[in-house]
Amino acid sequence: MSSIPVTRSHGLEALELVAPDGARATLLLHGAHLVSWVPAGGEEQLYLSPTSAFATGQAIRGGVPVIFPQFNARGPLQKHGFARNKPWQLVSAESGKDDALAVLRLSDDGATRMVWPHQFEAEISIRISGRALEMELACENRGEAPLSFAAALHTYLRLQSALSASLQGLSGLAYWDSAENRASTQHEDLLRLDGSELDRIYQDLKDDLILRDTDRRVRISQQGFSDVVVWNPGEVKGTAFSDMPADGYRQMLCVEAAQVLQPVTLAPGESWAAMQVLELE
Repeated sequence: MSSIPVTRSHGLEALELVAPDGARATLLLHGAHLVSWVPAGGEEQLYLSPTSAFATGQAIRGGVPVIFPQFNARGPLQKHGFARNKPWQLVSAESGKDDALAVLRLSDDGATRMVWPHQFEAEISIRISGRALEMELACENRGEAPLSFAAALHTYLRLQSALSASLQGLSGLAYWDSAENRASTQHEDLLRLDGSELDRIYQDLKDDLILRDTDRRVRISQQGFSDVVVWNPGEVKGTAFSDMPADGYRQMLCVEAAQVLQPVTLAPGESWAAMQVLELE
């Protein structure tokens, strides 16, 4: 194993992971934010807005934001919680004979305890090898009282054309439609985009999902997360974003491994971990 030094990307401290087979990924210490993943022999798989701000304390549009300890505006904290806006600490970053792996950690401090009065330690592990990306998020309750949280890996997948892409594997699942503020059930085998806003929280995902685009297939699986959020802002909302080009919504689909509808509750000393795996087929 050889250690990976901290460099800079987009003006922020970063880790450039490179596996022996050529797979590459860029992980920022700001927010533990993955901003690039290129599988061995492949092309960029994540969407990253070219007009996003890359600044301390600001969220980044694209890549894989870490959502913790609150999802969206479902609670009293800032939207999507504070983890994506905080600096994370490097635990380890190494390249081995088969893969490259990085682990970052976020612990409570005075600022987090002012808005969320809990002692915790969160870790994210990023592993790349061949045509697969593994992302594991973990949390330990380090305090003396129970704590509850929501979490998600807000994965922005790159698309050649949103209107020709499809997502398979959601048939039969109940979901909460955040755009229309109602509950429903998915009946179609393929979920397709039509340019309107799509914002759904599917519950009890059991099977792998397959994203089909004009140029590839990506298999998406998760363990430990019970929900999956599928989001595209659509034309009206997408063109209004200041940190995304007007046609950016056509180039991305978020498929987010999530724990939203039933938040995690940890007793003192308890831990939780969950994973999302992407594989280019």
